[in-house]
Amino acid sequence: MRHASHWREKLNQEMPLPREFRLSRSRIMYIEEKSEGLEGDAVIGRVFFSKSGKTLYYKGLKFQSLRGAGFKANYFEINSGDFYWISGPRKDQNDRLYGGNRGVCIDDDVRSEYSELLGVTNA
Repeated sequence: MRHASHWREKLNQEMPLPREFRLSRSRIMYIEEKSEGLEGDAVIGRVFFSKSGKTLYYKGLKFQSLRGAGFKANYFEINSGDFYWISGPRKDQNDRLYGGNRGVCIDDDVRSEYSELLGVTNA
């Protein structure tokens, strides 16, 4: 299935960031691919916002809001048209629609910042 493999390929890529992306316009977010059902591959990673804030960028993918018109999804990827759920990560780690965080990958570049968000200290 093209949709799932397309998403998995992006999760494993290290993409250099264009110069116009700034940390000040980024945030750690929960991103879940929804093209194959209610629960899809998911990741917690750094999302960059366009200057206007209307477009989100993650590892070479460009997302725009469904403006409330989606079913269990709130964004679509511009090039593929695939649906995604993108939101801030929850401190209780129940990011998935029906709870839990099973199978959610955390990008290495945000792992320590995400731990801080959760209130986890490294002993």
